[in-house]
Amino acid sequence: MIRKFYFLGLLVVFAVLLTVSSCKKDTPSNPNIPDVNINVTIDPNSSLFIQLNTVGGWLYLDEVPGMYIPYPSRGIIVYRQDVNLFKAYERQPPNDPFRCDKGNSLTKLVVGDNYPFVKDTCTGTLYSILDGTIFSGEGVYPLIEYNAFYDGGLLYINN
Repeated sequence: MIRKFYFLGLLVVFAVLLTVSSCKKDTPSNPNIPDVNINVTIDPNSSLFIQLNTVGGWLYLDEVPGMYIPYPSRGIIVYRQDVNLFKAYERQPPNDPFRCDKGNSLTKLVVGDNYPFVKDTCTGTLYSILDGTIFSGEGVYPLIEYNAFYDGGLLYINN
């Protein structure tokens, strides 16, 4: 009798684990991610990146003199979330990135007066700078995030 309950208990646990592991909670893969190799290293504590010297600071890497971000990337937003934690986001809008482009004028995401949000100036969609999720507006995809690893001296950004 005990064996029967033990076997039924194992069967129930297995069924629950199988059901939970098959649930998909992630956002679908974004087809708009630019096909570009990002591999940037900076010293966020240097005077060149003074905006990143404090927690809550942010900057556009593509607007720093001497920084080169390869096309088709539209640039990178770097945000210092904590003393040792950085976020790096693509400036290309993740949802319908070519909607408002005209010739050589490409739409870029901006922070500016929208802080702590990142704004798509074409659609008005706001994204959280903390995790890239949509705060308000249209779209399915969160911000395109790059890996950002800080070793206490240098910040490595790549995909």
